[in-house]
Amino acid sequence: MNKRKAADVYPFIEAFIARKEEQIGEIEQVIERYEKKRMIEERSYQSMSTLRRMFTGRKPDHHLAVEYIHYVKKPMEQIRQLRAEIEHARLILSESQPGDLVAVSEELEKEIK
Repeated sequence: MNKRKAADVYPFIEAFIARKEEQIGEIEQVIERYEKKRMIEERSYQSMSTLRRMFTGRKPDHHLAVEYIHYVKKPMEQIRQLRAEIEHARLILSESQPGDLVAVSEELEKEIK
């Protein structure tokens, strides 16, 4: 983390926070679409007759676990990280004076340049 004057960072923080919140929204939509798709697939499978289920292939549990990790668990970790970055940016806004030196994350540093 780099140190910069808070006054230099203030103009960029609102845009940074808005962009991160938009990314969170997009990730949450991906998660919701996956979960909705899985529920539809499960409902469809459960509504089949027993005979039809025997002949219909179903994804093995370990495939479902890998899909869950890929489409839900890792994105949730990204959301936690983005929320931490947003919280740090809000702390800079609320708790620093314009002349203070504040620690700036690499993401916020990119935004400034």
